[in-house]
Amino acid sequence: MTIRVLVAEDQAAVRAALVMILRAEPGFEVVGQAADGEEAVRLALELRPDVVLMDVQMPRLDGVSATREVVAAGAGQVLVLTTFDLDEYVYGAMRAGAAGFLLKDLEADTLVEGIRTVARGDGMLAPSVTRRLIGAFARAERQVGPEAREAVAGLTAREREVLACIGAGLSNSEIAVRLAMAEATTKTHVSRILAKLRLRSRVQAAILAQDLGLTM
Repeated sequence: MTIRVLVAEDQAAVRAALVMILRAEPGFEVVGQAADGEEAVRLALELRPDVVLMDVQMPRLDGVSATREVVAAGAGQVLVLTTFDLDEYVYGAMRAGAAGFLLKDLEADTLVEGIRTVARGDGMLAPSVTRRLIGAFARAERQVGPEAREAVAGLTAREREVLACIGAGLSNSEIAVRLAMAEATTKTHVSRILAKLRLRSRVQAAILAQDLGLTM
């Protein structure tokens, strides 16, 4: 299966490097390139890529707002690119429904695997840096409304365990090992959790788990 990618990055040299890496990788097709947020949204709606590789700091429309529009329209999974210091824009992108994020100083293999992971619907939650970001974000903004609490209370005991594992940054395979169940069963639980909680992405589920202080 070919993974169709839209690259949104305002720095021409960085954008060219990302495109070169992806075009050299079997199973990837770069369907479009955007130099600003407005163009990213327009192309995502037009081309319907599997994954949008989205820089957070772009002219005309920032990556957070662009992510929100792309996710709301169901125009592709969004994988955010950010700087090493985990800038504040990422928090908004996660709330907006981004499937995950990568650091800009990444290796080519990390970029390729990250896009594949997001395209599968798993979300970029495994790296320790992601866990650190989610934890910091949750500590900074613990605002869980009564509707969200009621929805979580409606989960089964097993689903709450899976949600806690998601909040800890575990991948599906890691959750399967931790809870001694098949990976396919784990994926089913994750899908049901997102549906019951009306969440757009696995990352949002992780944030909610952290907000609620769920632990394994």
